[in-house]
Amino acid sequence: MKQPRAFTAALATETNTFSPIRIDINAFKASLLARPGEHPETPTLCSAVIPVGRKFAREHGWQLVEGTAAWADPAGLISKKTFEGLRDEILDQIRAGGPFDVIVLGLHGAMVADGYDDPEGDFLQRVRDLVGPGTPIIATLDPHSHLTAKRVAAADALVAFKEFPHTDFVDRAEDAWRIAGETVAGRVRPVMCVFDPKMIDVFPTSTQPMRQFVDDMMRKEAETDGILSLSVIHGFLAGDVPEMGTKVIAVTDNDRALGEAVAAELGNALFELRGKVRSSELTPAEAFDQALAFDGGPVTIADMWDNPGGGTAGDATVLLKEALDRNLESVAFGSVWDPIAVQLCHAAGEGARMMLRFGAKSAPETGNPIDAEVEVVRNTRNAEQRFGDSIVPIGDASLIRIGGIEVILNSTRAQCFDTTLFSNFGIEPGERKILVVKSTNHFYQSFARVSPLILYCAAGRAYPKDPRTTPYRKAPRDIWPILDRTSPEEIKYLFEPGLAGSIGE
Repeated sequence: MKQPRAFTAALATETNTFSPIRIDINAFKASLLARPGEHPETPTLCSAVIPVGRKFAREHGWQLVEGTAAWADPAGLISKKTFEGLRDEILDQIRAGGPFDVIVLGLHGAMVADGYDDPEGDFLQRVRDLVGPGTPIIATLDPHSHLTAKRVAAADALVAFKEFPHTDFVDRAEDAWRIAGETVAGRVRPVMCVFDPKMIDVFPTSTQPMRQFVDDMMRKEAETDGILSLSVIHGFLAGDVPEMGTKVIAVTDNDRALGEAVAAELGNALFELRGKVRSSELTPAEAFDQALAFDGGPVTIADMWDNPGGGTAGDATVLLKEALDRNLESVAFGSVWDPIAVQLCHAAGEGARMMLRFGAKSAPETGNPIDAEVEVVRNTRNAEQRFGDSIVPIGDASLIRIGGIEVILNSTRAQCFDTTLFSNFGIEPGERKILVVKSTNHFYQSFARVSPLILYCAAGRAYPKDPRTTPYRKAPRDIWPILDRTSPEEIKYLFEPGLAGSIGE
C-alpha cells in the first residue's frame, strides 16, 4: 500500500483593522517564524497542526512534509510584502515537495493585509489551484475570524476552536488530522455547509449560556451519524471586512441535507442568545470598589478591551491610574507594553530607583502616560508565559514597583493567558489582593483556579467593542446589532425604500 504523503504549514495572525500598529516580518520573528522542521514540539495557538501532524504521521506511518510556520501576535494591517512573501514561501514548498495526498493548514481567519481583505481566502485559493480539485485541503481556524465564501469554496473542511478561551486548539488540530486520515483512506468525503445567523457578538464559553450551547454542540457532533465536525465562527468585531460576522459550519460525510439542517438549527439557536452571552462590564471605579469590598482574594480584574490578543497595544493606563489615585496596596498589573521603558529599566538595573514615564503611547482614549518614581524589581531577557501546552513570548520585560503596586512591562505585545505571567517574575498570585490582566477571556481558565472573584472592566476606548457605533466602512450593515433584526431571515431597510436600496446593496 502506498505511503500517504501530507503537507502541513501555518500562516496566521488576527488583524484589528482599527489598530495603528502595523505588522511586518519582524512581528512574526518576535512571535513565531519557524522554517521547515524548525517548529518546536510545543504547539502554538494556530500552528498546532504541525506538532499534532508529526504525532499523527508517526502513529499511522505517513510521510509528513513540513512547511513554514508563521504566527504574529494580533495587531493592525500586515504589509503587502510580508503577507505575499510568507504566502509564496509556503506555496513554493507545496510546489517543490508535491504531489501530496492531503494539505493540512493552520490559519487564524481574521488576517487582513494591505490590499487584501481576505488573505486567507487568497492563500487557500492559490493552494487549490496548485494541488488541483482532487487533493483534500483541511484547515483549522480561530473562531474570532471571518468565514468567507472564497475560503469555503477552496477548502474541503474548516475546523474552528470551540472554546473561548481557546483551550482546545490541540483538540481541534487532532480533529483536522482525523478528518484528513479518514478522507485519504476513502472512508469519508467531507462536505461543508454554512449558516449565517446575521449577527455579531462576543461568546465566552466559560460561562452560561454559551457553556451549555457548546456542550450541546459537541454532543450532537459526537452522537449524530454523518457529522464530522461542527464549528461556530464567532466573528471578529475589530475587522472591517465585507464578510465580517458570525457563521456556523457543519462538515458532514457527503450529506449536504444533514449539514444544512444542523447548521441552521445551531445558527438559529445562537441567534436567540444574542445580547445574552457577553460578560457584564464594569467601569474602573466599579471594578475596584467591588474588588476592595470582597472578603478574600485574589480578585482578578480583566482590562478586557485593551487586549493585545484583539490587536490593541496593551499599553492603556486607565485602570492603573485609578489604582494609583487610590494609593492601593497588594495590586499587580500584567502587563503594560512599553519597549522603551523596558530598555530604560534594563539599563538602570535591578534595585534601581528612577523616574519613569511609561504606557499610553499608542492610541487616543487609552489614558495618559504614567510619570512616577519606580523601583526596578526584576529584569528578564526573553520572558515568557504559558498557555496550556504552549509557550508565549513577551520579549524583554521588567517588573517595577510604585508604592504597593507592581507592574510588569513587556516589549513584545501579548495578552495575559496564565498566572505564570506573574509567577515568572516572583509574584505569587494568591498572595496579592488584586490582579489586573489585559485579556478579554483567555486568562479565565488559569486565573479561575486561584481567584474566587473575576470582574470584567471596560476602561477607555482601546478597542471597537460596540458594532452599533464602530465606524465600519466595509462590514455588512444588515447584521444584529448594527440592524435590530428579529430573525436571521428577516429583511429590513436601512433607508426609505426607493431612496438608497436595501441592506447589502
